[in-house]
Amino acid sequence: MALTKQTMTDEQRKSVALEYLKAFDHGQTSTGGSILDLFADDAQVMFPKWGIANGKEQITQLFTDVGGTLKGIRHDYANFNWI
Repeated sequence: MALTKQTMTDEQRKSVALEYLKAFDHGQTSTGGSILDLFADDAQVMFPKWGIANGKEQITQLFTDVGGTLKGIRHDYANFNWI
C-alpha cells in the first residue's frame, strides 16, 4: 500500500481542531472514539510546563498529567477567532 501526503484545506484543519477541543470537553470524539484517534502515530504535541510529547504513548502521558490537574474544561466555540 502506497502512502500519500495531501495538504489539508483551512476548513479541514479547522474541523480537526474543533473536534480535538470538543473531545477534551466531552471526554471523547463526536463519534465516541478516543481523542488519540485524531493523532498520527508520530504526532507531536507541545504543552507549556510539560514540554513536547512525541508519539501517542507520550501524548497519552501528557493528557493524563495535565488532565489530572483539571476538574473540567469547556471551550466557547461560538466565539473562537480562527486565524
